Amino acid sequence: MATTTPSPSTSNGPVTFQRRGDVFVVTIDNPPVNALGVDVRRGLVGAIDAAEADSAAAAVLIVGAGRNFIAGADIREFGKTPQPPSLPEVCLKIENCTKPVVAAIHGAALGGGLEVALSAHYRIASPTAKLGLPEVALGLLPGSGGTQRAPRLIGVKPALELMLSGRHAGAKEALSLGLVDRLGTDADALAEGLAYAQELIAAKAPVRRTREAGALADKEASRAALEAARADTAKKSRGLFSPMKIIEAVEGALALPFDEGMALERKLFLQCIDSPQRAGLIHAFFAEREVLKAPETKSAKPRALESAGIIGGGTMGAGIAVAMLDAGMPVTMIERDDAQLARGRANVEKVYDGLIKKGRMTPEAKAAVMARFSGSTSYDALAQVDIVVEAVFEEMGVKKAVFAELDRVCKRGAVIATNTSYLDIDQIADSISRPQDVVGLHFFSPANIMKLLEIVVPAKVSADVVATGFELAKKLKKVPVRAGVCDGFIGNRILAVYRQAADHMMEDGASPYQIDEAVRNFGYPMGPFQVSDLAGGDIGWATRKRKAATRDPQARYVQVADRICERGWFGQKTQRGYYLYPEGARTGVPDPEVLAIIDAERERAGIKPRTFTEEEIMRRYMAAMINEGANVVLQRIALRPLDVDVTFLYGYGFPRHRGGPMKYADTVGLPKVLADIREFAKEDPIFWKPSPLLVELVAQGADFASLNQSE
Repeated sequence: MATTTPSPSTSNGPVTFQRRGDVFVVTIDNPPVNALGVDVRRGLVGAIDAAEADSAAAAVLIVGAGRNFIAGADIREFGKTPQPPSLPEVCLKIENCTKPVVAAIHGAALGGGLEVALSAHYRIASPTAKLGLPEVALGLLPGSGGTQRAPRLIGVKPALELMLSGRHAGAKEALSLGLVDRLGTDADALAEGLAYAQELIAAKAPVRRTREAGALADKEASRAALEAARADTAKKSRGLFSPMKIIEAVEGALALPFDEGMALERKLFLQCIDSPQRAGLIHAFFAEREVLKAPETKSAKPRALESAGIIGGGTMGAGIAVAMLDAGMPVTMIERDDAQLARGRANVEKVYDGLIKKGRMTPEAKAAVMARFSGSTSYDALAQVDIVVEAVFEEMGVKKAVFAELDRVCKRGAVIATNTSYLDIDQIADSISRPQDVVGLHFFSPANIMKLLEIVVPAKVSADVVATGFELAKKLKKVPVRAGVCDGFIGNRILAVYRQAADHMMEDGASPYQIDEAVRNFGYPMGPFQVSDLAGGDIGWATRKRKAATRDPQARYVQVADRICERGWFGQKTQRGYYLYPEGARTGVPDPEVLAIIDAERERAGIKPRTFTEEEIMRRYMAAMINEGANVVLQRIALRPLDVDVTFLYGYGFPRHRGGPMKYADTVGLPKVLADIREFAKEDPIFWKPSPLLVELVAQGADFASLNQSE
């Protein structure tokens, strides 16, 4: 190995370069993640030019400073006029270098970062490396040669799988795929990259351009993989734009010379840029980050979060326990007797047994996780835990009894949380001696899978308790949304309203099956009546009975759901609800008896049924959702419209490419939404009352996005 003294380092903004012996080392240092901003792109071009001009340099090494190689595009440049050089030009410059170029990858090499690495001639990855082309999540495709170089290097099938899933591959997988040539042994990418480059120089290794790699040699197999991906994507991507464009671009890699393939990739990339889906996905991407900014997370530090208690071992309690166990926390579950406790433990184990069955967990790993789980029938077992989440029956008396016990046994400073969906948390907090420690943590079922966590902020809670809720969400890899106290908080409150709109349409002439289909075609995984069957019709029935006394006697009330529940048809768990589930099937089939119940209810209510188009169904469904979303923002139940969007994206299956209900409203135009509501109000002025916030924004010519600035 050459021991020549390093040449002086030359800086080109965030890109520095110096020769170490006969290796020309190019370092990208653009904290926090080495994003590919314009200065990095210019710096890389300048560095390659300098390497070409340095007669003493025999090879080039590209490394990232800090924790990553290059984590992708600079999100601060999204939506701005692109500044030259473009990333495809940078990648071509690297690939065309006449000296061997080595990319030493550690941490993230994602999106444009991986495209830069693919442009190098050799690649070494540290054990920590994560490689991926996740552009599909933003409604885009890899637009700097990713769709052309990856298939040529690793073949159509694995390249498409990476691009269509957007997932990250670890270093070992990247090696087995052929994305990298060598696996490093530790995290010192610079030292290992230098050693590899020296080895290549000693072996007189040639420049090896990825665009000339031969993984597409078997045209027949490549074509078969492409068509299989096309068929699968048509089935799964539910109207998404960019996945099919990715396939089209890869088809170009198969059929066209490299330069023509690059031109096709650019054309398709620009089509993705212009797609409204991209705007929705970019909004979702930023909203998910913005939602973490709440007044309490800025003003207070979270409390300790080392151990947890769960009250209740039903589906919800067990799901929360699994989420906490998965985060590495010891969990103590409390149930009222040994039989219930055994059932709670079995509910937890069932999740892990399912993973073992699918080959996603070993029995040893399960045993290690379950070693952190303990149960008791005595609340005293919770004396030392940092946080307790109550997940018992949705009834105020039951909740207060549990909280009285927690008040007695929990240590001072423990966070005491309720997982209620609807009940007044202020009332629960006021029933004990430490209301400042009480917060709502509304998990969504199944709690170990669903990403949303509503953090409900009662009047007397300490800011550090709210901050602890956000910290818990981070620990559990969930997306937290701050919500105020009201019936249903953000999500369920809005759901109750658009669900009523769906019931009205059902009574007016649309079948539940037609409504569900329209909602699925809009991009939801399920329609509202399917969701009701999945959740269990008895839950909504109990809520309706609880609220019956306070219901406005003038307001329209559709009784179809009550008739169905009176027959004991609660959905999937009873094998029938709105749909029939023969022999416990997961997917329901339409039930003629339900249609007969609806007909009878129409007759009782004196309603002459009319027909609805799919467009009419969605106009009403979305208008109800948007209008109540506006009320929730107006009343500060949600801090900003984006909090409503994130709630619906992560808790209610709202199609991500539409960005959430409030972003969708901006896309359609608020004047149009308001005009719809006023038109519908002619038939039902009690239900269709325009939100004062919506009226005000339209009068000002403003949109919901204008209210999304952080507090």
